[in-house]
Amino acid sequence: MSDIITPELVTLDVPLGTDKQSVIRALAERVVAQGRARSAQELFDDAWAREQKDETGLPGGIGIPHARSASVTEPTLAFARLTPGVDFGAPDGPADIVFLIAAPEGADEAHLSVLSQLARSLMNNDFMTGLRSAQTPAEAVRIITDAITPAAAPAAPPAAAPAATRAEARTAVTTKKIVAVTACATGIAHTFMAADALTAAGAETEGVELIVEPQGSSGYKALPQSVIDDADAVIFAVDVDVREPQRFAGKPVVRAGVKRGIEQPKQLIAEALAASDNPNAARVQGGAAAASASDAPVAQQSVGRRIQRWLLTGVSYMIPFVAGGGLLIALGFLLGGYEVTKNAANVIIQNSLWDLPTENITSSFGPVGQYLGSVAFMIGATSMGFIVAVLAGFIAYAIADRPGIAPGFVAGAVAVLMNAGFIGGIIGGLLAGFIAWWLGRFDAPRWLRGLMPVVIVPFLGSIFASGLMILFLGRPIASLMAALTEGLTSLAASGAGAVVLGVILGLMMCFDLGGPVNKVAYVFATTGLAAATQTNTTPYLIMAAVMAAGMVPPLAMALASTLLARKKFTPVERENGAAAWLLGASFISEGAIPFAAADPLRVIPASMVGGAITGGLSMLLSVQSFAPHGGIFVFFAINPFWGFALAIVAGTVVTALIVVALKGIGRSTKDAAVAEAAPAATVAA
Repeated sequence: MSDIITPELVTLDVPLGTDKQSVIRALAERVVAQGRARSAQELFDDAWAREQKDETGLPGGIGIPHARSASVTEPTLAFARLTPGVDFGAPDGPADIVFLIAAPEGADEAHLSVLSQLARSLMNNDFMTGLRSAQTPAEAVRIITDAITPAAAPAAPPAAAPAATRAEARTAVTTKKIVAVTACATGIAHTFMAADALTAAGAETEGVELIVEPQGSSGYKALPQSVIDDADAVIFAVDVDVREPQRFAGKPVVRAGVKRGIEQPKQLIAEALAASDNPNAARVQGGAAAASASDAPVAQQSVGRRIQRWLLTGVSYMIPFVAGGGLLIALGFLLGGYEVTKNAANVIIQNSLWDLPTENITSSFGPVGQYLGSVAFMIGATSMGFIVAVLAGFIAYAIADRPGIAPGFVAGAVAVLMNAGFIGGIIGGLLAGFIAWWLGRFDAPRWLRGLMPVVIVPFLGSIFASGLMILFLGRPIASLMAALTEGLTSLAASGAGAVVLGVILGLMMCFDLGGPVNKVAYVFATTGLAAATQTNTTPYLIMAAVMAAGMVPPLAMALASTLLARKKFTPVERENGAAAWLLGASFISEGAIPFAAADPLRVIPASMVGGAITGGLSMLLSVQSFAPHGGIFVFFAINPFWGFALAIVAGTVVTALIVVALKGIGRSTKDAAVAEAAPAATVAA
């Protein structure tokens, strides 16, 4: 395993930038330069996405950005000793020791164990002192290799044995037993560092026996059930779901993010001791929701951030139903004609491939097209019929885990029944989630705990949440939706009003490139498709404006970086620009995120201007889209396609020209040349 790091992957006392974004990018480029990953941008994006979830700076001047990435071909460590240090979010200041841990998506157990051993070594003072005094890259590699080589021999992943051994020496004075679980998103670094920090703190705390179960990507060794049963309290220092949480049912619990397990292990132990003596302390529930990953970080999030996370969870699960169903509806129109909707249900019930319809043929492909078009349309319409229920169900899931799914789905279906639309689905999902979460907090007797998540919570949650929707909330929300629909329909029906609506939707689609505002506009458009008819075409107009505007940012960045002003973009940006052509054409707004992340003050305003032009022009030309996704690849479902294309071209060109112009303000060609040369200089260092 010694080849996991080589001298060429080490940078000693060479500036890599003034912020962590620059440092991560430079280390990613070095990994690619050594042939260990295919794309520096992809590796950077994956590491940066992990960084955005939770900063990787640790006390003691350490930064450990890390990621699993499809771009990585070989497990790799890239090491940098920085002078001066760079802020990675640690509470005690900048980091001067930085490791980029790059693991392939399918890394095997042995390699993941090596990476985990490195993470544990970072808690060793001698190891850190050696790295800070190393004179050459080769010496740094030797120190790192000596630390990680012992981890390659064991066949089993690191488990709780060391904790148990140290605790046994203190058995004579132990009065309280605590078990802990640590787990992070990647299961490589923070998981084992938190385990070691808690183990060390437990060994130093008089009257405590603490055993840790680190649940890493390389596997985990479950604690014996007898040890769990004897425990007085449980600590969950996790950022992801605890595996098999029902093992800890009924135990007083302290929940925290995994970083707190590294930075504040003694405080967590003190809280666990207090919880063990408190009859009103939170307890692990008996169901699958017992240890939701969301529980730990949510306590540290604002109310707004929590609501945003819940809503985006619902949207993320809803989108496949929308995309699949919408494309099937579009295919139905292609095969059966736009009047296929009038008789599609009767056609599929009364006919078959060997008994084709003979009356009311609206398809240009004849009876075969009529039948196949009806089949595609009805499957798609059925899929679209689920979207409000799915939205509500998975909002509830985000709040209460699996016990919330059934009450959420039922509340969403009731919202449809009451004509409350997607707003009713959102409110129903929130209600169901909160009720399920509240019911799950009851300290039920042991004989009843197994029934709580699968019977009691879904039963009572469905009654309460759906009952509130039917008795009190459904009709007011339905009235609001009717007024909103009528207002938008009248706005879209008037020339100037339609343009204004298109401009607003275009601005929303380009504001955060796949973020919450973008998703609000998209959900508004897609949920409206379910109510569209041949006489009510407003949802089709809105869908076309939303899709066209969402395509503009990546296409504009591709145009600017690969054709109009190549010298004003770095090699990595030009590489991203080449990929952005396809992403933009496919209606994947996120294709512009690398550009926006690197230069938000230029890219986002320019994108919003182009998106507003595209949205307004799409409305002005009365472009309709019968498909909710697909970009230019669903041309057959867009009418008129020439108007759709014209609106996109106009917005793309305007955005690209604005970006190029803004690149010339406050950033000279010389700056771009320096940025372009930086990767080569970094690799050579």
